[in-house]
Amino acid sequence: MKGTLILLAAGIINRILGFVPRIALPRVIGAEGVGLYQMGYPFLIVILTLTTGGIPLAVAKLVAEAESEGKEARVRHVLMMSLALTSGLSLLFTAFCLAAAPWMTSVLFTDKRVYWTFLCMSPIIPIVGVSSVFRGYFQGRQNMIPTAVSQVTETLIRIVAMLGLSLLLMPYGLEYAAAGAMLGVLIGEIGGMLVLLLEHARTRKAYKLFKRATIGSGSSFGGRKDALRRLIRLSVPVTASRLVGSASYFLESILIVQSLAIAGVATVAATVQYGALQGMIIPILLLPSALTFSLSTSLVPSLSEAAARKDMRTIHSRLHQSLRLALVTGAPFAVFMYVLAEPICYYLYKNGEIGVMLKMMAPAALFIYFQAPLQAALQALNRPGAALVNTLIGSVVKLALIALLATKPQFGILGAVMAIIVNIMLVTLLHWNSVARLLKFRMQVSDFLKVGSAMGITAVCCWFIGFAGTTETSFSRLILSLSTGLLVYLGAILGFKLIEPGDFKRLTLLFHKKR
Repeated sequence: MKGTLILLAAGIINRILGFVPRIALPRVIGAEGVGLYQMGYPFLIVILTLTTGGIPLAVAKLVAEAESEGKEARVRHVLMMSLALTSGLSLLFTAFCLAAAPWMTSVLFTDKRVYWTFLCMSPIIPIVGVSSVFRGYFQGRQNMIPTAVSQVTETLIRIVAMLGLSLLLMPYGLEYAAAGAMLGVLIGEIGGMLVLLLEHARTRKAYKLFKRATIGSGSSFGGRKDALRRLIRLSVPVTASRLVGSASYFLESILIVQSLAIAGVATVAATVQYGALQGMIIPILLLPSALTFSLSTSLVPSLSEAAARKDMRTIHSRLHQSLRLALVTGAPFAVFMYVLAEPICYYLYKNGEIGVMLKMMAPAALFIYFQAPLQAALQALNRPGAALVNTLIGSVVKLALIALLATKPQFGILGAVMAIIVNIMLVTLLHWNSVARLLKFRMQVSDFLKVGSAMGITAVCCWFIGFAGTTETSFSRLILSLSTGLLVYLGAILGFKLIEPGDFKRLTLLFHKKR
Protein backbone atom coordinates (compact mmCIF):
# COMPACT_ATOMS: atom_id res chain seq x y z
CA MET A 1 0.00 0.00 0.00
CA LYS A 2 2.99 2.28 0.58
CA GLY A 3 3.81 2.07 -3.13
CA THR A 4 0.26 3.07 -4.05
CA LEU A 5 0.51 6.13 -1.81
CA ILE A 6 3.84 7.13 -3.38
CA LEU A 7 2.35 6.96 -6.88
CA LEU A 8 -0.76 8.73 -5.64
CA ALA A 9 1.27 11.61 -4.20
CA ALA A 10 3.33 11.87 -7.40
CA GLY A 11 0.15 11.87 -9.46
CA ILE A 12 -1.39 14.71 -7.47
CA ILE A 13 1.86 16.74 -7.64
CA ASN A 14 2.04 16.20 -11.40
CA ARG A 15 -1.57 17.27 -11.90
CA ILE A 16 -0.98 20.48 -9.96
CA LEU A 17 2.36 21.22 -11.63
CA GLY A 18 0.89 20.35 -15.01
CA PHE A 19 -1.53 23.24 -14.66
CA VAL A 20 1.37 25.74 -14.62
CA PRO A 21 2.16 25.53 -18.36
CA ARG A 22 -1.59 25.39 -19.08
CA ILE A 23 -1.82 28.90 -17.65
CA ALA A 24 1.52 30.26 -18.83
CA LEU A 25 1.61 28.85 -22.38
CA PRO A 26 -1.50 30.71 -23.65
CA ARG A 27 0.05 33.92 -22.33
CA VAL A 28 3.13 33.24 -24.47
CA ILE A 29 1.64 31.89 -27.72
CA GLY A 30 -2.05 32.83 -27.34
CA ALA A 31 -5.13 30.73 -28.07
CA GLU A 32 -4.09 30.33 -31.71
CA GLY A 33 -0.70 28.93 -30.74
CA VAL A 34 -2.31 26.63 -28.19
CA GLY A 35 -4.61 25.40 -30.95
CA LEU A 36 -1.61 24.52 -33.13
CA TYR A 37 0.07 22.77 -30.20
CA GLN A 38 -3.09 20.95 -29.12
CA MET A 39 -4.36 19.85 -32.53
CA GLY A 40 -1.95 16.96 -33.04
CA TYR A 41 -1.99 15.84 -29.41
CA PRO A 42 -5.06 13.54 -29.65
CA PHE A 43 -3.38 11.61 -32.47
CA LEU A 44 -0.30 11.18 -30.28
CA ILE A 45 -2.51 9.72 -27.54
CA VAL A 46 -3.93 7.18 -30.00
CA ILE A 47 -0.45 6.10 -31.12
CA LEU A 48 0.82 5.86 -27.53
CA THR A 49 -2.21 3.75 -26.64
CA LEU A 50 -1.46 1.38 -29.51
CA THR A 51 2.22 1.06 -28.60
CA THR A 52 2.13 1.11 -24.79
CA GLY A 53 -1.52 0.83 -23.69
CA GLY A 54 -1.39 -2.41 -21.70
CA ILE A 55 2.37 -2.97 -21.60
CA PRO A 56 3.13 -1.49 -18.13
CA LEU A 57 0.38 -3.54 -16.49
CA ALA A 58 1.46 -6.74 -18.27
CA VAL A 59 5.14 -6.21 -17.44
CA ALA A 60 4.33 -5.47 -13.79
CA LYS A 61 2.24 -8.62 -13.48
CA LEU A 62 4.79 -10.93 -15.14
CA VAL A 63 7.79 -9.46 -13.30
CA ALA A 64 6.01 -9.74 -9.95
CA GLU A 65 5.07 -13.34 -10.73
CA ALA A 66 8.62 -14.28 -11.72
CA GLU A 67 10.20 -12.52 -8.76
CA SER A 68 7.86 -14.23 -6.31
CA GLU A 69 9.22 -17.54 -7.63
CA GLY A 70 12.82 -16.31 -7.42
CA LYS A 71 13.40 -16.71 -11.19
CA GLU A 72 15.56 -13.81 -12.34
CA ALA A 73 16.02 -15.38 -15.77
CA ARG A 74 12.30 -15.06 -16.39
CA VAL A 75 12.40 -11.43 -15.26
CA ARG A 76 15.10 -10.81 -17.85
CA HIS A 77 13.02 -12.49 -20.56
CA VAL A 78 10.02 -10.31 -19.73
CA LEU A 79 12.07 -7.10 -19.66
CA MET A 80 13.96 -7.81 -22.88
CA MET A 81 10.92 -8.99 -24.86
CA SER A 82 8.74 -6.10 -23.68
CA LEU A 83 11.47 -3.63 -24.67
CA ALA A 84 11.81 -5.32 -28.06
CA LEU A 85 8.05 -5.35 -28.65
CA THR A 86 7.49 -1.76 -27.55
CA SER A 87 10.56 -0.40 -29.36
CA GLY A 88 9.59 -2.15 -32.58
CA LEU A 89 6.04 -0.83 -32.50
CA SER A 90 7.20 2.64 -31.46
CA LEU A 91 9.74 2.96 -34.27
CA LEU A 92 7.19 1.69 -36.79
CA PHE A 93 4.57 4.24 -35.75
CA THR A 94 7.17 7.02 -35.54
CA ALA A 95 8.16 6.37 -39.15
CA PHE A 96 4.48 6.34 -40.12
CA CYS A 97 3.87 9.69 -38.39
CA LEU A 98 6.85 11.32 -40.07
CA ALA A 99 5.81 10.01 -43.49
CA ALA A 100 2.14 10.90 -43.07
CA ALA A 101 2.74 14.33 -41.50
CA PRO A 102 2.25 16.42 -44.70
CA TRP A 103 -1.06 14.73 -45.57
CA MET A 104 -2.46 14.66 -42.04
CA THR A 105 -1.66 18.27 -41.22
CA SER A 106 -3.09 19.63 -44.48
CA VAL A 107 -6.15 17.38 -44.90
CA LEU A 108 -7.28 16.14 -41.48
CA PHE A 109 -6.38 19.18 -39.39
CA THR A 110 -7.18 21.88 -42.00
CA ASP A 111 -4.27 24.05 -40.76
CA LYS A 112 -0.92 23.33 -42.42
CA ARG A 113 0.95 25.19 -39.69
CA VAL A 114 0.48 22.14 -37.43
CA TYR A 115 3.17 20.41 -39.51
CA TRP A 116 6.16 21.49 -37.40
CA THR A 117 4.42 20.61 -34.15
CA PHE A 118 3.57 17.21 -35.62
CA LEU A 119 7.21 16.57 -36.54
CA CYS A 120 8.42 17.47 -33.03
CA MET A 121 5.72 15.24 -31.57
CA SER A 122 6.71 12.06 -33.42
CA PRO A 123 9.99 11.27 -31.54
CA ILE A 124 8.03 11.26 -28.27
CA ILE A 125 6.57 7.85 -29.20
CA PRO A 126 9.68 5.64 -28.67
CA ILE A 127 10.72 7.62 -25.57
CA VAL A 128 7.36 7.04 -23.88
CA GLY A 129 7.44 3.42 -25.06
CA VAL A 130 10.73 2.65 -23.31
CA SER A 131 9.67 4.56 -20.18
CA SER A 132 6.41 2.63 -19.95
CA VAL A 133 8.27 -0.70 -19.93
CA PHE A 134 10.58 0.37 -17.11
CA ARG A 135 7.69 1.81 -15.10
CA GLY A 136 5.95 -1.55 -15.34
CA TYR A 137 9.21 -3.30 -14.47
CA PHE A 138 9.75 -1.28 -11.30
CA GLN A 139 6.11 -1.65 -10.34
CA GLY A 140 6.50 -5.42 -10.65
CA ARG A 141 9.52 -5.14 -8.35
CA GLN A 142 7.24 -3.24 -5.94
CA ASN A 143 9.60 -0.26 -6.15
CA MET A 144 7.41 2.75 -6.89
CA ILE A 145 10.00 5.41 -6.12
CA PRO A 146 11.70 5.44 -9.58
CA THR A 147 8.33 5.87 -11.30
CA ALA A 148 7.31 8.68 -8.95
CA VAL A 149 10.67 10.48 -9.30
CA SER A 150 10.66 10.12 -13.09
CA GLN A 151 7.12 11.52 -13.34
CA VAL A 152 7.94 14.58 -11.24
CA THR A 153 11.26 15.07 -13.08
CA GLU A 154 9.51 14.86 -16.45
CA THR A 155 6.91 17.42 -15.39
CA LEU A 156 9.45 19.92 -14.03
CA ILE A 157 11.71 19.68 -17.10
CA ARG A 158 8.69 19.91 -19.41
CA ILE A 159 7.45 23.11 -17.76
CA VAL A 160 10.80 24.88 -18.13
CA ALA A 161 11.52 23.54 -21.64
CA MET A 162 8.02 24.24 -23.01
CA LEU A 163 7.93 27.84 -21.88
CA GLY A 164 11.60 28.52 -22.64
CA LEU A 165 11.54 27.14 -26.18
CA SER A 166 8.20 28.71 -27.07
CA LEU A 167 9.53 32.11 -25.95
CA LEU A 168 12.79 31.55 -27.83
CA LEU A 169 11.06 30.58 -31.09
CA MET A 170 8.19 33.08 -30.92
CA PRO A 171 10.01 35.70 -33.06
CA TYR A 172 10.22 33.16 -35.92
CA GLY A 173 6.46 32.65 -36.08
CA LEU A 174 3.56 31.19 -34.14
CA GLU A 175 3.88 27.74 -35.71
CA TYR A 176 7.52 27.52 -34.56
CA ALA A 177 6.62 28.65 -31.05
CA ALA A 178 3.96 25.90 -30.87
CA ALA A 179 6.53 23.40 -32.17
CA GLY A 180 8.92 24.61 -29.48
CA ALA A 181 6.32 23.85 -26.83
CA MET A 182 5.99 20.30 -28.19
CA LEU A 183 9.77 20.01 -28.28
CA GLY A 184 9.68 20.88 -24.58
CA VAL A 185 7.38 17.91 -24.00
CA LEU A 186 9.91 15.70 -25.81
CA ILE A 187 12.77 16.97 -23.64
CA GLY A 188 10.71 16.35 -20.51
CA GLU A 189 9.98 12.77 -21.58
CA ILE A 190 13.69 12.19 -22.23
CA GLY A 191 14.46 13.46 -18.72
CA GLY A 192 11.90 11.11 -17.19
CA MET A 193 13.26 8.17 -19.20
CA LEU A 194 16.85 8.89 -18.12
CA VAL A 195 15.80 8.74 -14.46
CA LEU A 196 14.36 5.26 -15.02
CA LEU A 197 17.41 4.06 -17.00
CA LEU A 198 19.83 5.35 -14.36
CA GLU A 199 17.86 3.69 -11.58
CA HIS A 200 17.81 0.42 -13.52
CA ALA A 201 21.57 0.60 -14.08
CA ARG A 202 22.07 1.25 -10.37
CA THR A 203 19.92 -1.63 -9.16
CA ARG A 204 20.42 -4.37 -11.74
CA LYS A 205 23.40 -5.88 -9.88
CA ALA A 206 21.21 -6.35 -6.84
CA TYR A 207 18.61 -8.05 -9.02
CA LYS A 208 21.35 -10.24 -10.58
CA LEU A 209 20.45 -9.21 -14.10
CA PHE A 210 24.06 -9.44 -15.23
CA LYS A 211 23.72 -13.20 -15.05
CA ARG A 212 23.30 -14.62 -18.52
CA ALA A 213 19.87 -16.19 -19.01
CA THR A 214 19.39 -19.13 -21.31
CA ILE A 215 16.11 -19.85 -23.04
CA GLY A 216 13.83 -21.69 -20.67
CA SER A 217 16.18 -21.55 -17.69
CA GLY A 218 14.20 -20.94 -14.57
CA SER A 219 11.13 -20.32 -16.69
CA SER A 220 7.93 -22.26 -16.33
CA PHE A 221 6.59 -20.93 -19.62
CA GLY A 222 9.50 -21.62 -21.95
CA GLY A 223 11.64 -18.53 -22.47
CA ARG A 224 11.42 -15.55 -24.72
CA LYS A 225 8.66 -16.74 -27.05
CA ASP A 226 6.39 -17.62 -24.17
CA ALA A 227 7.24 -14.33 -22.47
CA LEU A 228 6.23 -12.48 -25.63
CA ARG A 229 3.05 -14.54 -25.94
CA ARG A 230 2.00 -13.77 -22.37
CA LEU A 231 2.86 -10.09 -22.78
CA ILE A 232 0.59 -9.83 -25.80
CA ARG A 233 -2.20 -11.82 -24.17
CA LEU A 234 -2.19 -9.60 -21.08
CA SER A 235 -1.70 -6.24 -22.81
CA VAL A 236 -4.11 -6.49 -25.76
CA PRO A 237 -7.40 -6.35 -23.74
CA VAL A 238 -6.19 -3.33 -21.75
CA THR A 239 -5.01 -1.61 -24.93
CA ALA A 240 -8.36 -2.26 -26.64
CA SER A 241 -10.23 -0.79 -23.68
CA ARG A 242 -8.11 2.37 -23.57
CA LEU A 243 -8.23 2.73 -27.34
CA VAL A 244 -11.94 3.55 -27.18
CA GLY A 245 -11.30 6.72 -25.18
CA SER A 246 -8.20 7.82 -27.09
CA ALA A 247 -9.76 7.16 -30.50
CA SER A 248 -12.82 9.15 -29.46
CA TYR A 249 -10.57 12.03 -28.39
CA PHE A 250 -8.77 11.95 -31.76
CA LEU A 251 -11.98 11.80 -33.80
CA GLU A 252 -13.37 14.62 -31.68
CA SER A 253 -10.44 16.88 -32.59
CA ILE A 254 -10.84 16.09 -36.31
CA LEU A 255 -14.61 16.55 -36.25
CA ILE A 256 -14.44 19.86 -34.43
CA VAL A 257 -12.06 21.56 -36.86
CA GLN A 258 -13.78 20.04 -39.90
CA SER A 259 -17.24 21.00 -38.59
CA LEU A 260 -16.10 24.56 -37.94
CA ALA A 261 -14.83 24.74 -41.53
CA ILE A 262 -18.25 23.56 -42.77
CA ALA A 263 -19.88 26.22 -40.58
CA GLY A 264 -17.85 28.85 -42.43
CA VAL A 265 -15.32 29.57 -39.69
CA ALA A 266 -11.96 30.64 -41.13
CA THR A 267 -8.98 28.33 -40.56
CA VAL A 268 -7.19 30.70 -38.17
CA ALA A 269 -10.38 31.38 -36.20
CA ALA A 270 -11.10 27.64 -35.97
CA THR A 271 -7.59 27.04 -34.63
CA VAL A 272 -8.09 29.79 -32.03
CA GLN A 273 -11.45 28.39 -30.91
CA TYR A 274 -10.16 24.82 -30.72
CA GLY A 275 -7.12 25.95 -28.73
CA ALA A 276 -9.32 27.89 -26.31
CA LEU A 277 -11.58 24.89 -25.70
CA GLN A 278 -9.03 22.07 -25.43
CA GLY A 279 -6.01 23.97 -24.15
CA MET A 280 -7.59 26.52 -21.81
CA ILE A 281 -11.16 25.66 -20.74
CA ILE A 282 -10.87 21.88 -20.32
CA PRO A 283 -7.77 22.15 -18.06
CA ILE A 284 -9.63 24.51 -15.70
CA LEU A 285 -12.53 22.09 -15.63
CA LEU A 286 -10.26 19.14 -14.79
CA LEU A 287 -8.04 20.83 -12.18
CA PRO A 288 -10.23 19.89 -9.17
CA SER A 289 -10.26 16.27 -10.36
CA ALA A 290 -6.86 15.76 -8.66
CA LEU A 291 -8.74 14.90 -5.46
CA THR A 292 -11.37 12.71 -7.10
CA PHE A 293 -8.55 10.95 -8.93
CA SER A 294 -6.92 10.15 -5.59
CA LEU A 295 -10.24 8.94 -4.20
CA SER A 296 -10.73 6.70 -7.23
CA THR A 297 -7.21 5.28 -7.05
CA SER A 298 -7.63 4.36 -3.40
CA LEU A 299 -11.14 3.01 -3.96
CA VAL A 300 -10.08 0.20 -6.33
CA PRO A 301 -8.05 -1.93 -3.86
CA SER A 302 -10.47 -1.10 -1.06
CA LEU A 303 -13.53 -2.34 -2.97
CA SER A 304 -11.63 -5.27 -4.50
CA GLU A 305 -10.74 -6.54 -1.03
CA ALA A 306 -14.31 -6.13 0.23
CA ALA A 307 -15.67 -7.85 -2.88
CA ALA A 308 -13.33 -10.81 -2.34
CA ARG A 309 -14.84 -11.20 1.14
CA LYS A 310 -18.34 -10.65 -0.30
CA ASP A 311 -18.75 -7.89 2.26
CA MET A 312 -21.58 -5.90 0.66
CA ARG A 313 -21.99 -3.63 3.67
CA THR A 314 -18.38 -2.42 3.39
CA ILE A 315 -18.70 -2.02 -0.38
CA HIS A 316 -21.80 0.17 0.01
CA SER A 317 -20.23 2.18 2.83
CA ARG A 318 -16.95 2.95 1.04
CA LEU A 319 -18.60 3.68 -2.29
CA HIS A 320 -21.15 6.00 -0.67
CA GLN A 321 -18.41 7.83 1.20
CA SER A 322 -16.27 8.25 -1.93
CA LEU A 323 -19.19 9.54 -4.00
CA ARG A 324 -20.29 11.92 -1.26
CA LEU A 325 -16.77 13.29 -0.82
CA ALA A 326 -16.35 13.68 -4.61
CA LEU A 327 -19.64 15.58 -4.76
CA VAL A 328 -18.92 17.76 -1.74
CA THR A 329 -15.35 18.65 -2.74
CA GLY A 330 -16.18 19.29 -6.40
CA ALA A 331 -19.32 21.38 -5.85
CA PRO A 332 -17.67 24.72 -4.89
CA PHE A 333 -15.41 24.61 -7.94
CA ALA A 334 -18.44 24.15 -10.19
CA VAL A 335 -20.01 27.22 -8.55
CA PHE A 336 -16.87 29.32 -8.97
CA MET A 337 -16.50 28.32 -12.64
CA TYR A 338 -20.14 29.21 -13.35
CA VAL A 339 -20.50 32.49 -11.44
CA LEU A 340 -16.97 33.83 -12.01
CA ALA A 341 -16.24 32.29 -15.42
CA GLU A 342 -15.35 35.51 -17.24
CA PRO A 343 -13.01 37.04 -14.61
CA ILE A 344 -11.32 33.65 -14.05
CA CYS A 345 -10.55 33.34 -17.77
CA TYR A 346 -9.46 36.95 -18.00
CA TYR A 347 -6.98 36.83 -15.14
CA LEU A 348 -5.67 33.37 -16.06
CA TYR A 349 -5.38 33.87 -19.82
CA LYS A 350 -6.07 37.57 -20.45
CA ASN A 351 -9.07 36.42 -22.47
CA GLY A 352 -12.44 36.94 -20.81
CA GLU A 353 -14.39 36.17 -23.99
CA ILE A 354 -13.83 32.42 -23.62
CA GLY A 355 -15.60 32.56 -20.26
CA VAL A 356 -18.88 31.66 -21.97
CA MET A 357 -17.52 28.17 -22.67
CA LEU A 358 -16.43 27.73 -19.05
CA LYS A 359 -19.84 28.90 -17.80
CA MET A 360 -21.59 26.40 -20.08
CA MET A 361 -19.39 23.52 -18.95
CA ALA A 362 -19.35 24.32 -15.23
CA PRO A 363 -22.48 22.27 -14.37
CA ALA A 364 -20.94 19.28 -16.17
CA ALA A 365 -17.91 19.51 -13.86
CA LEU A 366 -19.90 17.87 -11.07
CA PHE A 367 -20.58 14.91 -13.34
CA ILE A 368 -16.85 14.62 -14.10
CA TYR A 369 -15.93 14.48 -10.41
CA PHE A 370 -18.80 12.07 -9.69
CA GLN A 371 -17.86 9.84 -12.64
CA ALA A 372 -14.37 8.91 -11.44
CA PRO A 373 -15.38 6.89 -8.33
CA LEU A 374 -18.16 5.17 -10.30
CA GLN A 375 -15.73 4.02 -12.99
CA ALA A 376 -13.25 2.90 -10.33
CA ALA A 377 -16.02 0.89 -8.66
CA LEU A 378 -16.86 -0.91 -11.92
CA GLN A 379 -13.20 -1.80 -12.40
CA ALA A 380 -12.78 -2.98 -8.80
CA LEU A 381 -15.90 -5.16 -9.05
CA ASN A 382 -14.65 -6.86 -12.24
CA ARG A 383 -17.04 -5.02 -14.54
CA PRO A 384 -14.60 -3.20 -16.86
CA GLY A 385 -16.76 -4.28 -19.80
CA ALA A 386 -19.68 -2.23 -18.50
CA ALA A 387 -17.45 0.84 -18.17
CA LEU A 388 -16.15 0.28 -21.70
CA VAL A 389 -19.64 -0.02 -23.21
CA ASN A 390 -20.83 3.09 -21.35
CA THR A 391 -17.82 5.07 -22.59
CA LEU A 392 -18.36 3.82 -26.14
CA ILE A 393 -22.03 4.86 -26.11
CA GLY A 394 -21.10 8.30 -24.80
CA SER A 395 -18.39 8.70 -27.45
CA VAL A 396 -20.72 7.80 -30.32
CA VAL A 397 -23.35 10.27 -29.08
CA LYS A 398 -20.72 12.99 -28.62
CA LEU A 399 -19.27 12.59 -32.11
CA ALA A 400 -22.74 12.57 -33.67
CA LEU A 401 -23.70 15.76 -31.82
CA ILE A 402 -20.47 17.50 -32.82
CA ALA A 403 -21.20 16.73 -36.48
CA LEU A 404 -24.80 17.89 -36.03
CA LEU A 405 -24.30 21.06 -33.97
CA ALA A 406 -20.79 22.40 -34.68
CA THR A 407 -21.50 22.50 -38.43
CA LYS A 408 -24.28 25.06 -37.86
CA PRO A 409 -23.05 28.67 -38.04
CA GLN A 410 -25.33 29.74 -35.16
CA PHE A 411 -23.56 27.30 -32.83
CA GLY A 412 -20.00 26.81 -34.10
CA ILE A 413 -17.59 25.91 -31.29
CA LEU A 414 -20.43 26.14 -28.75
CA GLY A 415 -22.03 23.19 -30.55
CA ALA A 416 -18.91 21.15 -29.74
CA VAL A 417 -19.12 22.35 -26.13
CA MET A 418 -22.73 21.16 -25.90
CA ALA A 419 -21.76 17.77 -27.36
CA ILE A 420 -18.98 17.32 -24.80
CA ILE A 421 -21.37 18.27 -21.97
CA VAL A 422 -23.92 15.68 -23.12
CA ASN A 423 -21.15 13.06 -23.32
CA ILE A 424 -19.94 13.75 -19.77
CA MET A 425 -23.43 13.62 -18.29
CA LEU A 426 -24.50 10.56 -20.29
CA VAL A 427 -21.45 8.45 -19.37
CA THR A 428 -21.80 9.38 -15.69
CA LEU A 429 -25.49 8.41 -15.66
CA LEU A 430 -24.72 5.14 -17.46
CA HIS A 431 -21.98 4.35 -14.92
CA TRP A 432 -24.42 5.15 -12.12
CA ASN A 433 -27.02 2.84 -13.63
CA SER A 434 -24.46 0.02 -13.96
CA VAL A 435 -23.31 0.36 -10.35
CA ALA A 436 -26.86 0.71 -9.01
CA ARG A 437 -28.03 -2.41 -10.84
CA LEU A 438 -24.96 -4.41 -9.82
CA LEU A 439 -25.00 -3.52 -6.12
CA LYS A 440 -28.61 -2.40 -5.60
CA PHE A 441 -26.90 0.82 -4.55
CA ARG A 442 -28.59 4.15 -3.89
CA MET A 443 -27.71 7.47 -2.31
CA GLN A 444 -29.92 9.51 -0.06
CA VAL A 445 -31.76 12.29 -1.87
CA SER A 446 -31.05 14.52 1.11
CA ASP A 447 -27.31 14.45 0.26
CA PHE A 448 -28.01 15.99 -3.16
CA LEU A 449 -30.47 18.53 -1.72
CA LYS A 450 -27.98 19.63 0.93
CA VAL A 451 -25.14 20.00 -1.57
CA GLY A 452 -27.46 21.89 -3.94
CA SER A 453 -28.47 24.26 -1.14
CA ALA A 454 -24.83 24.86 -0.17
CA MET A 455 -24.01 25.58 -3.82
CA GLY A 456 -26.90 28.04 -4.09
CA ILE A 457 -25.82 29.96 -0.99
CA THR A 458 -22.22 30.04 -2.24
CA ALA A 459 -23.27 31.22 -5.71
CA VAL A 460 -25.26 34.16 -4.30
CA CYS A 461 -22.33 35.14 -2.08
CA CYS A 462 -19.80 34.95 -4.93
CA TRP A 463 -22.01 36.96 -7.29
CA PHE A 464 -22.74 39.65 -4.70
CA ILE A 465 -19.06 40.20 -3.85
CA GLY A 466 -17.84 39.82 -7.43
CA PHE A 467 -20.41 41.83 -9.37
CA ALA A 468 -22.71 43.85 -7.10
CA GLY A 469 -22.60 47.51 -8.16
CA THR A 470 -20.18 46.94 -11.05
CA THR A 471 -19.98 45.34 -14.48
CA GLU A 472 -16.31 44.40 -14.11
CA THR A 473 -14.46 42.43 -11.45
CA SER A 474 -10.98 43.47 -10.34
CA PHE A 475 -8.38 40.88 -9.41
CA SER A 476 -8.64 41.70 -5.71
CA ARG A 477 -12.42 41.44 -5.92
CA LEU A 478 -12.12 38.07 -7.66
CA ILE A 479 -9.83 36.73 -4.92
CA LEU A 480 -12.17 38.09 -2.23
CA SER A 481 -15.15 36.49 -3.95
CA LEU A 482 -13.41 33.11 -4.23
CA SER A 483 -12.09 33.06 -0.67
CA THR A 484 -15.34 34.28 0.89
CA GLY A 485 -17.34 31.85 -1.24
CA LEU A 486 -15.14 28.99 -0.07
CA LEU A 487 -15.59 29.96 3.60
CA VAL A 488 -19.35 30.26 3.15
CA TYR A 489 -19.46 26.87 1.43
CA LEU A 490 -17.45 25.23 4.22
CA GLY A 491 -19.80 26.75 6.77
CA ALA A 492 -22.82 25.52 4.82
CA ILE A 493 -21.65 21.90 4.50
CA LEU A 494 -20.73 21.82 8.18
CA GLY A 495 -24.11 23.29 9.04
CA PHE A 496 -25.87 20.70 6.87
CA LYS A 497 -23.63 18.01 8.43
CA LEU A 498 -22.40 16.89 5.03
CA ILE A 499 -18.90 16.66 6.52
CA GLU A 500 -18.41 15.66 10.12
CA PRO A 501 -15.18 15.43 12.16
CA GLY A 502 -15.31 11.63 11.95
CA ASP A 503 -15.27 11.77 8.14
CA PHE A 504 -11.63 12.87 8.12
CA LYS A 505 -10.70 9.77 10.09
CA ARG A 506 -12.78 7.55 7.81
CA LEU A 507 -11.22 9.19 4.74
CA THR A 508 -7.79 7.91 5.77
CA LEU A 509 -9.17 4.37 5.75
CA LEU A 510 -9.55 4.65 1.98
CA PHE A 511 -5.76 4.64 1.73
CA HIS A 512 -5.15 1.61 3.91
CA LYS A 513 -6.20 -1.97 3.70
CA LYS A 514 -8.67 -3.05 6.26
CA ARG A 515 -6.98 -5.43 8.64
